[in-house]
Amino acid sequence: MASFLQSLIDPKKNWLAAQHMKTISKRLKNYGLRYDDLYDPYYDLDIKEALNRLPREIVDARNQRLKRAMDLSMKHEYLPQDLQAMQTPFRSYLQDMLTLVKKENAEREALGALPLYQRTLP
Repeated sequence: MASFLQSLIDPKKNWLAAQHMKTISKRLKNYGLRYDDLYDPYYDLDIKEALNRLPREIVDARNQRLKRAMDLSMKHEYLPQDLQAMQTPFRSYLQDMLTLVKKENAEREALGALPLYQRTLP
Protein backbone atom coordinates (compact mmCIF):
# COMPACT_ATOMS: atom_id res chain seq x y z
CA MET A 1 0.00 0.00 0.00
CA ALA A 2 2.80 2.42 0.89
CA SER A 3 4.59 1.79 -2.41
CA PHE A 4 1.35 2.52 -4.26
CA LEU A 5 1.00 5.85 -2.46
CA GLN A 6 4.65 6.67 -3.14
CA SER A 7 4.13 6.00 -6.84
CA LEU A 8 1.16 8.41 -6.86
CA ILE A 9 3.25 11.35 -5.66
CA ASP A 10 6.46 10.50 -7.52
CA PRO A 11 6.74 12.83 -10.57
CA LYS A 12 8.86 10.24 -12.40
CA LYS A 13 6.07 7.65 -12.25
CA ASN A 14 2.87 9.70 -12.28
CA TRP A 15 2.02 12.13 -15.08
CA LEU A 16 -0.29 14.24 -12.88
CA ALA A 17 2.39 14.61 -10.21
CA ALA A 18 4.85 15.71 -12.91
CA GLN A 19 2.37 18.30 -14.20
CA HIS A 20 1.78 19.57 -10.68
CA MET A 21 5.51 19.88 -10.09
CA LYS A 22 5.90 21.72 -13.40
CA THR A 23 3.15 24.19 -12.45
CA ILE A 24 4.64 24.81 -9.01
CA SER A 25 8.06 25.30 -10.60
CA LYS A 26 6.69 27.87 -13.04
CA ARG A 27 4.96 29.83 -10.28
CA LEU A 28 8.05 29.82 -8.08
CA LYS A 29 10.22 30.96 -10.99
CA ASN A 30 7.85 33.88 -11.63
CA TYR A 31 8.87 35.34 -8.29
CA GLY A 32 12.38 33.91 -7.99
CA LEU A 33 11.60 31.66 -5.04
CA ARG A 34 12.69 28.18 -4.03
CA TYR A 35 10.33 25.60 -2.59
CA ASP A 36 12.12 25.69 0.77
CA ASP A 37 11.43 29.44 1.00
CA LEU A 38 7.75 28.64 1.54
CA TYR A 39 8.34 27.04 4.93
CA ASP A 40 7.19 29.31 7.76
CA PRO A 41 9.50 29.46 10.79
CA TYR A 42 6.66 30.85 12.94
CA TYR A 43 4.45 27.84 12.25
CA ASP A 44 6.95 25.06 12.97
CA LEU A 45 9.70 25.51 15.53
CA ASP A 46 11.75 22.76 13.89
CA ILE A 47 12.02 24.95 10.79
CA LYS A 48 13.05 27.89 12.93
CA GLU A 49 15.77 25.77 14.55
CA ALA A 50 16.95 24.48 11.17
CA LEU A 51 17.17 28.05 9.84
CA ASN A 52 19.16 29.10 12.91
CA ARG A 53 21.69 26.34 12.22
CA LEU A 54 22.21 27.25 8.56
CA PRO A 55 25.09 29.54 7.55
CA ARG A 56 24.27 33.25 7.59
CA GLU A 57 24.77 33.64 3.82
CA ILE A 58 22.07 31.06 3.05
CA VAL A 59 19.57 32.67 5.42
CA ASP A 60 20.35 36.13 3.98
CA ALA A 61 19.80 34.83 0.43
CA ARG A 62 16.47 33.35 1.55
CA ASN A 63 15.38 36.65 3.07
CA GLN A 64 16.37 38.53 -0.10
CA ARG A 65 14.35 36.11 -2.24
CA LEU A 66 11.32 36.55 0.01
CA LYS A 67 11.62 40.36 -0.04
CA ARG A 68 11.97 40.37 -3.82
CA ALA A 69 8.93 38.10 -4.18
CA MET A 70 6.82 40.33 -1.94
CA ASP A 71 7.94 43.42 -3.85
CA LEU A 72 7.10 41.84 -7.22
CA SER A 73 3.74 40.65 -5.90
CA MET A 74 2.82 44.11 -4.63
CA LYS A 75 3.73 45.61 -8.01
CA HIS A 76 1.75 42.89 -9.86
CA GLU A 77 4.86 42.01 -11.85
CA TYR A 78 6.96 38.95 -12.49
CA LEU A 79 10.70 38.44 -12.61
CA PRO A 80 12.19 39.15 -16.07
CA GLN A 81 12.39 36.10 -18.34
CA ASP A 82 16.20 36.01 -18.38
CA LEU A 83 16.27 35.83 -14.56
CA GLN A 84 13.44 33.28 -14.49
CA ALA A 85 15.52 30.98 -16.69
CA MET A 86 18.32 31.03 -14.11
CA GLN A 87 16.09 30.04 -11.16
CA THR A 88 16.28 26.61 -9.51
CA PRO A 89 13.05 26.27 -7.50
CA PHE A 90 13.56 22.70 -6.31
CA ARG A 91 17.22 23.01 -5.26
CA SER A 92 16.94 22.38 -1.56
CA TYR A 93 18.96 24.11 1.12
CA LEU A 94 16.82 23.42 4.18
CA GLN A 95 15.75 19.77 3.96
CA ASP A 96 18.99 18.19 5.22
CA MET A 97 19.13 20.40 8.30
CA LEU A 98 15.39 19.96 8.90
CA THR A 99 15.66 16.16 8.88
CA LEU A 100 18.60 16.40 11.28
CA VAL A 101 16.59 18.59 13.68
CA LYS A 102 13.59 16.23 13.49
CA LYS A 103 15.84 13.20 14.16
CA GLU A 104 17.37 14.94 17.18
CA ASN A 105 13.91 15.76 18.54
CA ALA A 106 12.74 12.18 17.99
CA GLU A 107 15.86 10.86 19.76
CA ARG A 108 15.37 13.29 22.63
CA GLU A 109 11.75 12.16 22.97
CA ALA A 110 12.73 8.48 22.82
CA LEU A 111 15.23 9.00 25.63
CA GLY A 112 12.59 10.72 27.74
CA ALA A 113 14.28 14.11 27.85
CA LEU A 114 12.27 17.28 27.88
CA PRO A 115 11.85 18.98 24.51
CA LEU A 116 13.96 22.06 23.87
CA TYR A 117 10.90 24.13 23.09
CA GLN A 118 7.19 23.78 23.59
CA ARG A 119 4.53 25.96 22.11
CA THR A 120 0.88 25.60 21.29
CA LEU A 121 -0.68 27.42 18.40
CA PRO A 122 -3.66 29.62 19.25
